[in-house]
Amino acid sequence: MTTDREFAVYGMSEEAIRTEYMESLTARTCGMDMLVAGILSDCQELLVMDPERSAERIRKQLNVAKFILFTYKETA
Repeated sequence: MTTDREFAVYGMSEEAIRTEYMESLTARTCGMDMLVAGILSDCQELLVMDPERSAERIRKQLNVAKFILFTYKETA
């Protein structure tokens, strides 16, 4: 269940980040570093396409990337 805080920060629950990102095929085959790099690349593309309308989505995706980095660091 997504809390108000999780939705405000990530746009999804922390559990969804774990299952949709950290347990994804990309994460398993390429590693967490490439998973985070992919999220950052997506943010770059959003900046090019429509920076003003994408700002909130970019902010949340950057927070997802940070969550993955910090969670992975704790388990590695």
